[in-house]
Amino acid sequence: MRGKVLEVKNSTDALKVMKALASEARMQILDILSKNERNLSDIAEKLAMPSPSVTVNIKKLEEAGLIETEYQPGSHGSQKICRRAYDSILINFPGANLELSGNIIEIAMPIGNYKDFNVSPTCGIATEKGYIGILDDNRSFLEPEHIYAQLLWFREGYVQYRFPNNLPGNAFLQKIEISMEICSEAPHYNKNWPSDITLWINEQEVGSWTSPADFGETKGKLNPVWWNDDQTQYGLLKIWYVNEEASYIDGKKISDLTVDHLDIIGNEYIDVKIGIKEDARNKGGINIFGRKFGNYEQDIIMRLRYNYQD
Repeated sequence: MRGKVLEVKNSTDALKVMKALASEARMQILDILSKNERNLSDIAEKLAMPSPSVTVNIKKLEEAGLIETEYQPGSHGSQKICRRAYDSILINFPGANLELSGNIIEIAMPIGNYKDFNVSPTCGIATEKGYIGILDDNRSFLEPEHIYAQLLWFREGYVQYRFPNNLPGNAFLQKIEISMEICSEAPHYNKNWPSDITLWINEQEVGSWTSPADFGETKGKLNPVWWNDDQTQYGLLKIWYVNEEASYIDGKKISDLTVDHLDIIGNEYIDVKIGIKEDARNKGGINIFGRKFGNYEQDIIMRLRYNYQD
């Protein structure tokens, strides 16, 4: 099982990743972070390396998108916590066919292009230029400009997207993958604000992930200049997928639900719903980031891997 995969599709990103990996020290840091997140002091102690050198190497890995960091309260002030963002890397060389075998279909859905919603305050919606409608008023989600949203948030409820089903008529589905940048939703931001976020495909519950926080303090790399520093800044990139055997979040099995249960073959569309269940233990809301907010320049991505009938 490969777990969480970074797919590098252009030369600029490939060069940045390869430069970040061209260091024994940085490879050792990734190895240390393979099982658990750690703070800078732990890493420095493990490597017997001065803290300033660790900080420089961590920054290079973070800039390449290979690790994620956040500040958490410690016994002597805040401490920087590091975690590995991916388990493997797929680099497409220049001139290569990005579809590889041709048996992968990728569809990007703008976060504002939902077909249905049912949300409760705190809630809101924003483009890279400003807020849409009125804050904490769910009627803002009806404004025509909602299709241009780059950030949306709500405390309870869901948003639902309808993707076209572009599978060839003689194909069978092997795997469906949904990825998006998300986090909890607290007033302003909160480092200790868990939220149970659930994904459904064609009304079948795929599984839930507990977001630990509404992340702030460090400004999101893509956030527009008008966005205040005391608000939510970024999320984590989460990947749900269902294959012929089971369902997973970031490579960890969460249920026995398979692609055969999703009723995809023969349908014109695939419905994807993301939200907070009514009986969720942690009703900490959700922020969903588009390609112009947060740390990941992507919409909601659906990938369909398929093969042909014999």
